[in-house]
Amino acid sequence: MLRPIKRKAPLAAVLALAGAVAVTAQTSPDTRADLARQVAAMRERYDATPDTPGTGPYPAIKTIDPAFPGYVTYRPKDLAALGETRLGVVAWGNGACAADGASARLELEEIASYGYLVLAPGTIRSGPDAPPHVDKTLPEDRMLPAETRPGALRRAIDLALEANTSGAYAGRIDPRLIAVAGHSCGGLQAIAVAGDPRVRTVVIQNSGVFPDGTTPIEGMEIGKQTLATIHTPIIYILGGPRDVAYENGMDDFRRIGQVPVMVANIGVGHLGTFAEPNGGAAARVVVDWLQWRLRGDWQAAKTFVGPNCGLCRDPRWTIERKGF
Repeated sequence: MLRPIKRKAPLAAVLALAGAVAVTAQTSPDTRADLARQVAAMRERYDATPDTPGTGPYPAIKTIDPAFPGYVTYRPKDLAALGETRLGVVAWGNGACAADGASARLELEEIASYGYLVLAPGTIRSGPDAPPHVDKTLPEDRMLPAETRPGALRRAIDLALEANTSGAYAGRIDPRLIAVAGHSCGGLQAIAVAGDPRVRTVVIQNSGVFPDGTTPIEGMEIGKQTLATIHTPIIYILGGPRDVAYENGMDDFRRIGQVPVMVANIGVGHLGTFAEPNGGAAARVVVDWLQWRLRGDWQAAKTFVGPNCGLCRDPRWTIERKGF
C-alpha cells in the first residue's frame, strides 16, 4: 500500500517520517501514533512562526548566501558589529537528512546570534517564506532515502574556511572553532564526520547510531564502530524514553569512552524543542555547550559541570556524564 507523505511538515520530511530514526514498519503502532500527534500539533504553528534574530549579542539572519552555494546560511546580520570577535562554525545536519536547510531555523538563528556561522545543506522548504511543498508517496515499510550525505557537512567546513580568505568573511572566521551537529538522521551525519581533525566538538540531537546492520535509511549506512572515530567532547540531547532515538542515543553514550561525553534528556519526545521560541530549552543547552567547548566560556560551563550544574538543578532535565 502506498501512502502520501506530505512535505509540508514543519521539519520537512523529518517530521513526516518521524525524523528518519527508528520509525519503520517494525516501530510499534503506538509510537507511530504518538509521533503523528506531535507532528500535527506543531506543524502549522511552526510554519507560521516568523524568523527571529535570536537572543544573543549579535542579532542573526537566515539567508541564501552566494559564498555558500547549496546551503542555507545563518549568521549575525551585522558582521562589523562582531568587532574583534571571530565567528565559530557549525556544520548542521538536517533532520531526515533532508535538503531543507530551514528545518531547524529557530534554533540555528539562536546559535548564530552568539557569533556563529551555521551552514545547513539544501534550500528553504519550511517557514513562512517557503515555497509550496509537493507530496510524495512511499511504501508503508520504507523510509525516504537521505537527500543529503555526510559529505555535505565536510563541504560546509571547507566553504567556511575558504570564505575566511576573501570577501565579506575574510578574517572573520576562527578555524579553531568548528563544530558538527545535527538532528535525527542529521545527527548520524554529524557522527559520520566527527573524526575530521578540524572538528572541536560534536552536538547530537534526538539521534543515535542504529545497532550494526540495522540502519533503515538508504544513504546513511554507518555502524557503531564509527563512534571510535570521535576525538572531541560530545553531547547527546535526547527527548527521553518517548524519543524514538532514545535507545540508540543512550547506547552510544554507554559505548563512548575515549572522550568526555554527556547525555541530557528532556521529556519532549523526538521532535525536541525546535518549534519553541528561539529553539526552546534544547537550543539554550546547545549554545552553552558551544560557548564552553569552543570559546572556553566558564560561565557557560556551569550548565554542565559540578554537582550543582545548571542542568543538574533543572527538574526538566536528567543527565549522565563521563570523562568530565
